[in-house]
Amino acid sequence: MAQSFLPQQPGPPPSPPPQPPSPAGDPRRAPAASEATRMLCAGTYLDGRFRDAVIDELYLHEERVAAPSLGIDAGRVLAHALRARRIELGWAAGILALWIIAFPVTKGLVMFFVPPFLLLGIARWVRGRSAQAPPFRTVPAFLLRWYGRLTLLQTVLLLLVLALAGEETRWELLGELGDWGQYLGPSLIGAGQELWDVGRLEVWLTLAVPPLLAWAVATQRGQFARSLTEELAKGRFDDHAADPAERFQGARFRRLRERIGIEQHSRLVMYRYENPFCGAGEPYEPWSLSVELRPREDLDGRTPEPLDNSAIMRHIVPLVEALRVPSRHGSPHLAAAVRDRLRELEIDEIVFLPADGLPARAAAPYTAEGFELHRSGAIEEGGEVRRHFLRIRVGGWGEEIVTTVFVRVHTQGGMLMLEVAPHVLRPVARLYRHADRIAHRYRHNHHFGKAVWALGQAPGSAGQALVTLGRALAHLWRQTTGGHAGALAEGPRVSVRELGSDDEASLFHEMDISRYLKTVQDRVVNGVTVALRRAGYETAEFEQKIVHVAEGGTFIENTRGNVTIGDHNTVTSKTFHTTRTGGDRG
Repeated sequence: MAQSFLPQQPGPPPSPPPQPPSPAGDPRRAPAASEATRMLCAGTYLDGRFRDAVIDELYLHEERVAAPSLGIDAGRVLAHALRARRIELGWAAGILALWIIAFPVTKGLVMFFVPPFLLLGIARWVRGRSAQAPPFRTVPAFLLRWYGRLTLLQTVLLLLVLALAGEETRWELLGELGDWGQYLGPSLIGAGQELWDVGRLEVWLTLAVPPLLAWAVATQRGQFARSLTEELAKGRFDDHAADPAERFQGARFRRLRERIGIEQHSRLVMYRYENPFCGAGEPYEPWSLSVELRPREDLDGRTPEPLDNSAIMRHIVPLVEALRVPSRHGSPHLAAAVRDRLRELEIDEIVFLPADGLPARAAAPYTAEGFELHRSGAIEEGGEVRRHFLRIRVGGWGEEIVTTVFVRVHTQGGMLMLEVAPHVLRPVARLYRHADRIAHRYRHNHHFGKAVWALGQAPGSAGQALVTLGRALAHLWRQTTGGHAGALAEGPRVSVRELGSDDEASLFHEMDISRYLKTVQDRVVNGVTVALRRAGYETAEFEQKIVHVAEGGTFIENTRGNVTIGDHNTVTSKTFHTTRTGGDRG
């Protein structure tokens, strides 16, 4: 459980309530062992686009600072992304080698599988990956798929007849196949090439190519399934040291792994101007308030106490920390049984600094001394590019739902400004959440079911292998020629956690998000009110702008307008739009 890093200020601060036993010793609370990290690691084996995006952001662009990782370990996700790519590259090279070897061994007969395989591959491309494809995609895909299947069936039957027929019949069929090959194109069997010297062995070897491709596809799938059910199993994932993906000893990986470990959980956030809150998720109705600091009338001529930003924070923090303490249940046993995620609420101070201007990524002042220097300077200055925030975070559902509230206060010219920026990380993508079920179903399926699935994937295996090798070569080319190692430092463009997030959440998730946000924001508002009152300032204006109406509703001056929340009120509904960064998932 995170501690408050606010420094001790002059004057007696409010006494914090007693704290419950800290669960920080539980290894499952570590970001590297969280359920969200496990699911994202599984996603690198199931989703090639997600895997490539992770490698591109954290491995290729080594000049970019890693985004804050709330509840996950991005370095461990990168380790599994690199491992999944190595496995996929190995099988892609093997599949292409099979085609290359089969061509001379079968004397060109294997090329008669190319037209039906191409038709089936084009049909899959036309259909797309969406579960609900429109008719203008499904209809042509259906026609192409069945035309490809019929063509493949015809090719297999002809080869079977050729293998089983007598010598004279085989010669006649070879002549017809030669004529057919001329129509299909000279690239298939060679211009003017005669097939009279093809024997039964070559025909049988040709017929063996699709089963061999299916075997390669099935074995690769089985290897991925074993990774999901063994290395990434819930019982084994907690043992970080035993993770085989972490044993990759490349010098580049070790160097970047160390940098990611320093940056992703640092309280000093090096940001990019376009997306300063990268890693925290999507904004969830940010709001702000400004009030005049007026002395109370009952001070009897006394001067109000100085009220700076630190003094206000000193009143906010204890009230928020008190949310960790369970309500009275009549016995310590019942209180200890409470599993509300607010018990694990984390509070810390962070400072945002722009990454632009750093000569290198390693030049960021991540030391304790560097952070304290920027914290002490930023908390009172109210600057533009350097900003101080109080970060209040609640991680629920195994860090699948992360609710973060950023709070910033500033006093200037007799005015108090309160800025609250809630952010929400949605659940991990549905495909990744179902990784255990997908792997279990595949590994426990009978051999016939696995064979049927693998034969269905075999026609597209060569094309997929070419795409995989092409992407790897393009990545290697960009890594070699891009000059990223010596580039100026940049802030993060995308977050691994955000890349792997779903667009929607269940009703249970939404209810928890609402509860966490309302509870934390209410305590923040109470803390500001207490700070104003104890310092000797009027609170009426502040209370008018945040006023309880009806039965517990709250009126907030919102950055997008006024919002009224509560029973018996007219509620202004705002649709929450999710903007994804990076490519679509496959």
